[in-house]
Amino acid sequence: MYGSRRFEVVEHLLNAELDQAIDDAQKADETHLVRRLCFVKNLYEGKTQQQAGAAVGVSQPTSSRWARAWNQNGIEGLRPRFGGGRPPKLTPAQWDEFCAVLEEGQPWTPREIHTLIEHHYGVTYHPTHLARKLRASGMHYAKPRPMDPRSPDDAEAILAERLSEAFGEDTDEDEKEDEDPVVLGFFR
Repeated sequence: MYGSRRFEVVEHLLNAELDQAIDDAQKADETHLVRRLCFVKNLYEGKTQQQAGAAVGVSQPTSSRWARAWNQNGIEGLRPRFGGGRPPKLTPAQWDEFCAVLEEGQPWTPREIHTLIEHHYGVTYHPTHLARKLRASGMHYAKPRPMDPRSPDDAEAILAERLSEAFGEDTDEDEKEDEDPVVLGFFR
């Protein structure tokens, strides 16, 4: 029978010590380690690898890997060894320096920002990722426009003239009095 084969478990800890290790891992918020130690506890109770793995929700190959790691190195063998992802291209100090440079020399175009990073730090970022990192730092791309570039030079004079016409100010006496002024816009 395939699933009934028992696995020899090296008892690195007594049952009470294993319970204490589970409690310590829970207090330290090491959820991955807690799950693996519960797997070992199931093995201590006489369950097969497959049963112990199913009790904590892992596959048979994972349970075999955890059992081998326990037998070889005890608790340290069960500790997760993932690094947490790729290290950042810029150190936190370099990123802070970069953000300070951006704040001092505003405004910047996205292309200028990419060129600055590449020349000063020798690294490149994908434009989407760089925008995400800048937003996380509290910075946002914006187009600094004090005026709409499409507006005519005398836009304020045109607006004042239209408003005076709309409200009936400065009307000539020779205009028809029965003509209603046309008012466009939303007023509250």
